Amino acid sequence: MSNKPQDTFPRLLAGHAKLRPNHTAIREKDLGIWQSWTWSQVSREVQTLAGGLASLGLKRGEKLAIIGDNRPRLYWGMTAAQTLGAIPVPLYQDSVADEMAYILDNADIKIALVEDQEQVDKLLEVRDRCPQIEHIIFDDPRGLRHYDQPFLHNFEDVQRLGQEFNQQNVDYLNNEMAKSDGDEVAIMLYTSGTTGKPKGVVLTNDNVIITARNGIVREGLTADEDVLAYLPMAWVGDNLFTYAQAFVAGFCVSCPENGSTVTHNLREIGPTYYFAPPRVYENILTQVMIRMEDAGKLKRSMFNYFMEHARKNGVKILNGEKVSVTDSLLYKLGRFLVYGPLKDSLGLSRIKLAYTAGEAIGPEIFEFYRSLGINIKQLYGQTECMVFLCVQPDGEVFADTVGTPAIDVEIKIDDNGEILYRSPGVFHSYYKNPESTASTKTPDGWVLTGDAGFFDEQSGHLKIIDRAKDVGKLNNGTMFAPKYIENKLKFYSFIKEAVLFGNDRDHSCAFINIDLEAVGNWAERRNLAYSGYIDLAGQSEVYELIKDCVKKVNKDLSKDSRLGGSQINRFIILHKELDADDGELTRTRKVRRNFVAERYKVLIDALYSDLDECHVKTQVTFEDGRTGLLEADVKISNAEVYSVDNITAASGV
Repeated sequence: MSNKPQDTFPRLLAGHAKLRPNHTAIREKDLGIWQSWTWSQVSREVQTLAGGLASLGLKRGEKLAIIGDNRPRLYWGMTAAQTLGAIPVPLYQDSVADEMAYILDNADIKIALVEDQEQVDKLLEVRDRCPQIEHIIFDDPRGLRHYDQPFLHNFEDVQRLGQEFNQQNVDYLNNEMAKSDGDEVAIMLYTSGTTGKPKGVVLTNDNVIITARNGIVREGLTADEDVLAYLPMAWVGDNLFTYAQAFVAGFCVSCPENGSTVTHNLREIGPTYYFAPPRVYENILTQVMIRMEDAGKLKRSMFNYFMEHARKNGVKILNGEKVSVTDSLLYKLGRFLVYGPLKDSLGLSRIKLAYTAGEAIGPEIFEFYRSLGINIKQLYGQTECMVFLCVQPDGEVFADTVGTPAIDVEIKIDDNGEILYRSPGVFHSYYKNPESTASTKTPDGWVLTGDAGFFDEQSGHLKIIDRAKDVGKLNNGTMFAPKYIENKLKFYSFIKEAVLFGNDRDHSCAFINIDLEAVGNWAERRNLAYSGYIDLAGQSEVYELIKDCVKKVNKDLSKDSRLGGSQINRFIILHKELDADDGELTRTRKVRRNFVAERYKVLIDALYSDLDECHVKTQVTFEDGRTGLLEADVKISNAEVYSVDNITAASGV
């Protein structure tokens, strides 16, 4: 087996256990203490777990569900399944039972490895609909003492079964590992289901490992990196950045104590390699600005002075460009007084490389982090290609592009403006869905992304406009790219979410969700009383605040000859936050545009009328699973629009 290529995860693990047996592979904070496991220890844990899964009957080609927060034992479950030639299928831990039932049934799950009582309860609720599930293994036993179902197993009991199995079947695991190769299925990841039911994306060992290795080569990553695993295990990004690249490079992964301690754990670990969607970066910046608003006058003045200097010179210094001696010295002073302490408090002081993807990030937000000396870059990818399609090269980082093709990736733009690609990461198929596979992947290996874009002539970088199916036209012939405009709105910290309408209409209109924390802090500093989201969202002062944001977006759009005619004429602030539990968002927080349009048709009709208020009734799902009816009178506001030629203000509709 030693002569075989390291083309599977069990072989990669065996290689690290031999090459760096005492190097820390994974950590977890539990009860306030960081627990660590070396590569050799992880190898032993995985082998005993694989033996336990084999003793429960898991065989080659069968599926193991993984459900829970980022936990070492859940990651070990993925490798243990792969050791047997079985296929791990991570599910979003915050999914409700009904959502899980669809995937559990569709994926033919035989055994589930879950984190705790919450996940066990969900599976018990849907088990009658998923009779193929034979065993449920739980990591955390708290609250499960009196659960006596024979198919429920404590993780440690399964490992004890594994020890006995491995002693009685000495060569079994090695023989199973020897049967696997790069062409074998490594994992199945489900899409977010933005436009319909989630699809199971089947990815081979070669898809995952070659893509991970190419990313490591392009960015010069080493075994000395530190990564914090905090994004959902069911998301392709976690599988690449946390699992696959750690196994290829041999670096350490740290699991936070729980979701609420991520920020604190980030400061403790100080990762060198970091990924976050734009919303996380936006939230961090919002927190910084809220704290500075509450700071003393001297501290606030010093912060504003040095951040203005960083804005003018920080990016140049990060890119290695020349600045004057005075500017260089002043930046060093700012690093000592402001930038360094700020990065320390954010847990980003050791960052060598940070990525963002999923949505466009605001230029101001992007510039803020890079001006501090944080090498944050944008990338572009999909589940169907194991993330990496385009990455921004060092020294060529722009807020409005997603970079150049990654190693071994080919990209072309078809006549309709849709982006197509070929790469080593191109998925094997959609599980049980040959029709979708055939409509997405051509016989010669090109994949249709569904995204519209073009290559910038000057930089050679790819620019994304919108989802191809969402790009339409207003009645005046102007291009309508809703996601592009929505992202511009979300650049403002007061706006959490936005949904645009306008295709085949005379003008654009918008739904807006305010950011409760940012707007709440703004309101408190102005002594505006409010009782909650609904009350705050309906206040006239808040409408004026959001109206100013919309005005700035319209002014920016007016400078674009292609999109200037799609400025927002009217908007409403929704009476509730869009919620995945209500079906309005996917579990990756993407808007289900068609669902939202159908659910709030009465509000859309009101936007395109002369009404200035609309009564709406909405069924909502509470945290405990109960449902209720929410009623509100939603105000409708006109916005200022601009002449595309001379940027002359005109009144809204």
